[in-house]
Amino acid sequence: MPDYFDLDGLLTDEEKLVRQTVKEFVDREVIPIIEHHARDGTFPLHLVKPMADLGLFGITLPQEYGCAGLNNVCYGLAMQELERGDSGIRSFASVQSSLVMYPIYTYGSEDHRRKWLPRLASGDAIGCFGLTEPDFGSNPGGMITNAKKTDGGFLLNGAKMWITNGTLADVAVVWAKLEGVVRGFLVEKGMKGFSAPEMKGKHSLRASVTSELVFQDVELPEENLLPGVEGLKGPLSCLTQARYGISWGVIGSAMACYDSSLNYAQSRIQFDRPIAGFQLTQEKLVYMLTEITKAQFLCWRLAHLKDEGTMLPQQVSLAKRNNCEIALNIARMSREIHGANGILDEYPIMRHSANLESVKTYEGTHEMHTLILGQDITGIQAFT
Repeated sequence: MPDYFDLDGLLTDEEKLVRQTVKEFVDREVIPIIEHHARDGTFPLHLVKPMADLGLFGITLPQEYGCAGLNNVCYGLAMQELERGDSGIRSFASVQSSLVMYPIYTYGSEDHRRKWLPRLASGDAIGCFGLTEPDFGSNPGGMITNAKKTDGGFLLNGAKMWITNGTLADVAVVWAKLEGVVRGFLVEKGMKGFSAPEMKGKHSLRASVTSELVFQDVELPEENLLPGVEGLKGPLSCLTQARYGISWGVIGSAMACYDSSLNYAQSRIQFDRPIAGFQLTQEKLVYMLTEITKAQFLCWRLAHLKDEGTMLPQQVSLAKRNNCEIALNIARMSREIHGANGILDEYPIMRHSANLESVKTYEGTHEMHTLILGQDITGIQAFT
């Protein structure tokens, strides 16, 4: 595992323990089985309870709700190690924590917190987050999913798409327009008119469940409205939390590709010498190590800003944009080093590369984060 500038020297004992514990879990439980699940297009559901037992869901939320109450460095390092195994495993934990537990804790009522957070933390319940629609991805404000007030609560109609964990979820945090204003609702499995068919045919994130959410006159009781937020601030703040975890997670994918490349290059003999002894191979390895090192310190600083309460969404955009790009570049270079062997599932390269194609796009595309940063530094919006 690359640590060329001794990031370990800046970590607390607790942070190192979290990283090591999750690393051992991934080495023991994820890596031996993940290629099988990726090949079959299935999520290893049996890992949910062990992940919960490690405290990986809602890791930064208070202990009174059954959560670990750890800092954001711990959260980031845990996401890094999970994605070193597979982006789909990290995505499951990210959605459960940042996109479901976070809005329930931040914008829900105390009854919502007491009902859902302990169950989600323990893995007894699974959640999903419904924002993206078939025709509205980068422009969530254009959503057409809507809720209408009724005598007993609300009537929900619409559809969401590309929803991680949707088919598995016991509760969905769904964003819809109520009288033209975006509001959050808790939609529970089994409610009449609510269905969550799984999307098939993916070449990426194959060890992850991706779903549609369909709402046809779903009757929601009034208490299922999240009372603490109105407007796009709600879902966008959740995306900031998720993007933070992604920024750390993709470092794990890059590490896995780098480690495999270094080992392969040192053992693969061509022209009577290891290919690690050729200048062009060394240039690739040096690029990988350099970008991983920069990404590590970028995320470490971001974590401290987050813990201090001074982190800006634009700073998260920079980290997400940079780290996803370099991780995908590293995966592609790694395939070049492995040559034809790089396409075999004996190595993790093509799986990480395919996953990163999605990770670079979801939770805000590379282009959208570019425009977010461009607006911040120039004061001029270029979205439209």
